[in-house]
Amino acid sequence: MKVLVIKTSSLGDVIHTLPALTDAAKKIKGISFDWVVEESFQEIPQMHPDVEKIIPVSVRRWRKNLWANRAEMKASLHHMQQQTYDYVIDAQGLIKSAIFTRYAKGAKYGLSKTSCQEPLATLAYRYKIDVPKGQHAITRVRQLFAKSLGYEVDLSSLSYGLQKEDCPAPKTLEKPYLVFLHGTTWASKHWPEDYWQELISIANKQGLSVYLPWGNEQEKERAERLSNRRENAKILKKSTIKELASILMHANGVVGVDSGLSHLTAACGTPAVTIYGATSAELTGTMGERNLSLQTAFDCSPCLQKDCRYTQASSVTPACYETLAPQQVFNSLQGLMT
Repeated sequence: MKVLVIKTSSLGDVIHTLPALTDAAKKIKGISFDWVVEESFQEIPQMHPDVEKIIPVSVRRWRKNLWANRAEMKASLHHMQQQTYDYVIDAQGLIKSAIFTRYAKGAKYGLSKTSCQEPLATLAYRYKIDVPKGQHAITRVRQLFAKSLGYEVDLSSLSYGLQKEDCPAPKTLEKPYLVFLHGTTWASKHWPEDYWQELISIANKQGLSVYLPWGNEQEKERAERLSNRRENAKILKKSTIKELASILMHANGVVGVDSGLSHLTAACGTPAVTIYGATSAELTGTMGERNLSLQTAFDCSPCLQKDCRYTQASSVTPACYETLAPQQVFNSLQGLMT
């Protein structure tokens, strides 16, 4: 059986789809997958043992100038149409993913109008699957695949399919080490820098090295500030997703904020704490073995706002992180590491 998966972005959403493939591979002998994914995230499905072919697309780049990129867009659609699939599953439920689903060859499945984020997307599907909202994103995708492919899913267990032997241990990092994932998008999702610095000091007292990844200049500058005059804190070189997966998989522990890399950590099975303030851990929090999502206990949390709008006096910004101090976070991580 050959299945085409449509899940282009974002990093966390792509990772959320991996367990559904693992479920299907356990239930259906001989099943294999091709995957339409944003080119910058293609290393994620490449790490799953049941994915055969990646069809990279560049929606984020194309939409900046559709006319100039029309030839590349046409080539990607042609690549997608070279095979007729037994099943085409749109695991995203957006208009952009539905466009790719529409052009693919095969029986088309996707979320129903009441289940998906953008109901117009359902026009691309022959088979519309009801999956109740109000569940974690991973659980919903697993149910979509199970209902589309016709098997019962066991939600009591979870496997992303990533194998440690496929991600060799980095030779240049000093063990034992932690990774602190300080970078994210919204300003309201950033844990205060003073807290990160205190957490680095706590790790130092425990004899733990700390490695700080970065993906853009702003994150690099923050990593430089955090590592300043701290012998145990080191800045990683700019890394690919696959390289980061190896670093995360062999770490003793990870602390992160709401970001795609925190979801990658969960997929790696590494002891990890993820900090949630403005966003909700209930529906999109990290999920995995030895993984804990910590939600701030604050009146307006989760506010789902990109910038903190709390106007009263607070010792930190965003204010909700007053309820998740560094020692509490480290104690939680330590409990997972033992």
